Amino acid sequence: MNEIKVYDARAFTSRFMPSRELEALLKGDLNKFLMCRLEDMYPHVKQTVPPSRSLTHSCLYITEGSATMKIGSEQYRVGAGEMLFVPAGQVFSFDEHDQNKGYFCNFHDDMLLGKYGNSELLKEFEFLKVWGNPHIVLGKATAQFILHLFNRILEEYLECGLQHMNILQPYLIALLCEVNRVYKPASVSPQTNAVSITNRFRELVFQHIRDRHMVSDYAAMLNISPSHLNKSVRTITRKAPTKWIDEAIVLEAKVLLSQSDFPISEVAIQVGFEDQSYFTRLFKRYEGMTPTEFRRMIKMS
Repeated sequence: MNEIKVYDARAFTSRFMPSRELEALLKGDLNKFLMCRLEDMYPHVKQTVPPSRSLTHSCLYITEGSATMKIGSEQYRVGAGEMLFVPAGQVFSFDEHDQNKGYFCNFHDDMLLGKYGNSELLKEFEFLKVWGNPHIVLGKATAQFILHLFNRILEEYLECGLQHMNILQPYLIALLCEVNRVYKPASVSPQTNAVSITNRFRELVFQHIRDRHMVSDYAAMLNISPSHLNKSVRTITRKAPTKWIDEAIVLEAKVLLSQSDFPISEVAIQVGFEDQSYFTRLFKRYEGMTPTEFRRMIKMS
């Protein structure tokens, strides 16, 4: 089975933000780290960015204006004093019309490892998990701390690229730790066991969606009954596990439809369906259009 195409940072900016001016601001290994001001980036977005994914984490910090982005199956709109994270591997898309100021940062897990970091940090930051809450509302004091850290990191990055990791890494970790202090989970339910089951279920769906479509498959992986899984997920998210699974299938299909030339029958097979007609019905139920119509819309944009 073919892997869904993943853009590296330079290829992504070249396709959706073609600009020598922007390219000159991006230093070193872009698949490890990059940062720029939103006002230097968004004006160069010349087309709608279709469902895509990256192997690195991304975050936006808005100081003026707003930004709208679809992450997974949810759409988010963030304004001044707010941040939005796209975890590595998650599907995202956005339009070209936003007007804003602030900062954009893209970083690999490796930036949190090594001399000044450790693997435990990756476990602490829920906003870097596919099941975490990507929308962070900062208080006034935290917003000022975050602004200072972004300014310092950007100054170092623009001047020296990635030459001084002993400066970039501690500042990035400090920034994420500040975010973590004000982070609020998507669910505030006190039912810890149900929350744990739901989070693990969503992570497993993210990992296995192309070959596991049954609630019973995920219940078996979690060593619980399908009814227990169904009750836990419904309690925490107010959505049935089947809907989470269906939405993940459609997201995978949208990425393939926008980033490949596979015929619809092959797209169906890639997301685990031998029956193209069933796949088409499922896709239309969630998107309001057929896979063919969706691909046509993407090409026209």
